[in-house]
Amino acid sequence: MSTKKSNQSTAPLNTIIKGNCTEELRKLQPGSVDMIFADPPYNLQLGGDLHRPNNTRVDGVDDEWDKFDTLKHYDEFCRGWLEASRDALTDDGSIWVIGSYHNIFRLGTILQDLGFWILNDIIWRKTNPMPNFRGRRFTNAHETLIWASKSEKSKYRFNYDAMKALNEDLQMRSDWFIPLCTGGERLKNKEGAKAHPTQKPEALLYRVIMSSTNPGDTVLDPFFGTGTTGAVAKKLGRNYIGIEREDDYIEVAQKRLDDIKGACEEELLKTPSKREAPRIPFGTLIEQGLLKPGTKLQDTKGRFEAQIGADGNLIAKSGQRGSIHKLGAALQEAPSCNGWTFWHYKDGGKLQPIDALREKIRSAQAN
Repeated sequence: MSTKKSNQSTAPLNTIIKGNCTEELRKLQPGSVDMIFADPPYNLQLGGDLHRPNNTRVDGVDDEWDKFDTLKHYDEFCRGWLEASRDALTDDGSIWVIGSYHNIFRLGTILQDLGFWILNDIIWRKTNPMPNFRGRRFTNAHETLIWASKSEKSKYRFNYDAMKALNEDLQMRSDWFIPLCTGGERLKNKEGAKAHPTQKPEALLYRVIMSSTNPGDTVLDPFFGTGTTGAVAKKLGRNYIGIEREDDYIEVAQKRLDDIKGACEEELLKTPSKREAPRIPFGTLIEQGLLKPGTKLQDTKGRFEAQIGADGNLIAKSGQRGSIHKLGAALQEAPSCNGWTFWHYKDGGKLQPIDALREKIRSAQAN
């Protein structure tokens, strides 16, 4: 991390800073930001207009901010703002960078060169992509997000249980099916045209922010545009800092943010993690009389069975002994086992996971 300079300061939260992203990032106090979402220029290198089969013009990205003279120039630009982003992050912070095939591989290289530790690459598969009108390539139906921690040693935030809950109690995968920003969500300028050519859907930022931050954290977007990152952050009870140089985008973004009344109740914003819950040894269930020595436990399919010993170990019919985890793994000939979800007891004739009893104790302790 670079040393603190005299012009560095803590940016006012929940504001939009007008200026060059690299310069403004360097003014921030080092270690003051929890998460960064960056949607930089893609350097699309478009050569001329693109028309549909009916000869109407495709409203593509041809703005000056997306044009760079050479790939070297683009790389230098990206290295600058990524270096400054690294310094602004807390030691346990993370960054999300989104791009297309035009730039994402260059961004990934720079991220690794700067010491970031790549955690995932997420494929945003667009459910309604723009067709390939010329018919000379595959339809470009996705973009890629790189999620990286500040360093290999960072204790980054990942709300695993929240992501699983959003996905109908299944692990959230690294391919996300989300539609493009269209309809009422697409912001318009005073002339009725798109306010920004690459406005991202709020659903995409919802997953990004929910997965890797907590309420009260500070989320920064160095390419703020029309403020999607800030809008979602505000709704989810996070602080935001936006950096944007274009007056037209700032005007639209500020109105958008002003129209949001605020987050829902604090209790509804919490994303508790089982990993952070108080540790309850299996023996506590026996000590409190929720399970008794001699009680038979089994897996859901009835393939394995064991009895509870007075010391908290389980004893299989074969005589094997071990903790709920070790015996479960040994019987399955598996490298590991989560005994809390593997072993079940009978309650009124129905099988229940012993984890339900652990949660009962945790709830009692919380109250």
